Amino acid sequence: MLLSARDAARRLGIKPATLYAYVSRGLLRSAPGGEGRTRRYYAEDVARLERLRRAGRRGGAPPKPFDPLLPVLDTSLSLIENGRLYYRGVDAGALAATAELETVAELMWGEGAAPFAVAHLKPALRQLLARPRLPAAAIDRARVILVGLAMEDVGALEVAPQAVARTGTRLVPALVAAVTGVMPTGRAAHAELATAWRLGQAGADLVRRCLVLGADHELNASTYVGRCIASTGASPYAVVLGALGALSGPRHGGGTAEVESLLREVLRTGDLEGRIAARLRRGERIPGFGHPLYPDGDPRARDILEAVAASRYGGESTAALRVGRDIAALIGRRPNIDFALGLAAVVLRLPAGSALGMFLIARSVGWIAHAIEQYATGALIRPRARYVGVLPARADGAARDWA
Repeated sequence: MLLSARDAARRLGIKPATLYAYVSRGLLRSAPGGEGRTRRYYAEDVARLERLRRAGRRGGAPPKPFDPLLPVLDTSLSLIENGRLYYRGVDAGALAATAELETVAELMWGEGAAPFAVAHLKPALRQLLARPRLPAAAIDRARVILVGLAMEDVGALEVAPQAVARTGTRLVPALVAAVTGVMPTGRAAHAELATAWRLGQAGADLVRRCLVLGADHELNASTYVGRCIASTGASPYAVVLGALGALSGPRHGGGTAEVESLLREVLRTGDLEGRIAARLRRGERIPGFGHPLYPDGDPRARDILEAVAASRYGGESTAALRVGRDIAALIGRRPNIDFALGLAAVVLRLPAGSALGMFLIARSVGWIAHAIEQYATGALIRPRARYVGVLPARADGAARDWA
């Protein structure tokens, strides 16, 4: 919901000019008003600032340790509105029906987003893939590969928009190779994965859909980390490496591995209620369900699960979908994209950890897009901390000496 400048200023008790200062400081988001040069303001941001102002007036009220709605950064890349996700104004679900990940990269990176190709990094990538004792987990192999390539890719040091887009065209297929362990051949990312995983056309199409729907999601934890790194002027490799660290956590992309494990466990034993009850008794969360930005259900998960239901991707697809519906009924939350990616990996019988592999490849497109956007601002992201610890003792004597 959007508010006019007059309504937003009235609710906050400030002058309209102060609204512009709040926007410049990242405290409010604005959107074109549709009438000349007028702007409108997001009601949820105004409500958050109202809460903060009331908390400040109460004085003695204990502060929250973290407000999940702060900070707020302007972006033109993705929008979550009315239960849908949009990439530069285009519905991501509609894109996923036919588009490839490369199409999304072109849409989000702009000029310079040529086809993916490792180009001059091919010899270095081949050597890295041939290393003995590469990590077993795809995300750890990705880290090793990117650290090695960063030292070879001198062009990545330039952070002009077109240069970063060109770096992205080398970086994404390198991540595909890290996930599969196979040198890329220049085909679309989903086709490379499908060949390495020995999938048919239906499986390849499901992987393609997963990649498109995972490409970006506003200012999630990994993207925020990436933007902070980009704001320092560090290279796109540093951006993606930092973002990978955040993605690996079980409350972010790492939850896909937990979904894979849970689904395989339930499908093997047939004991859904027992397995869920055991996890809840241990105080564990049920991975892959619920999303704070989608109270009516994650549209990305819905699109993937509907695609699985519409086609037969293996003998376990019907059973896996039933498990998802039963868990949702038991815990009262709907599947999110972590569950959908984990289910896709299970029904396609992919190697363990492949759901996170698809996620990191897809989301790297968004990370590169956010890096381009952040570099262009020339601003360092430096939020302030609100100190709530022990106050230092007054040093009146020292103050008098300095005087």
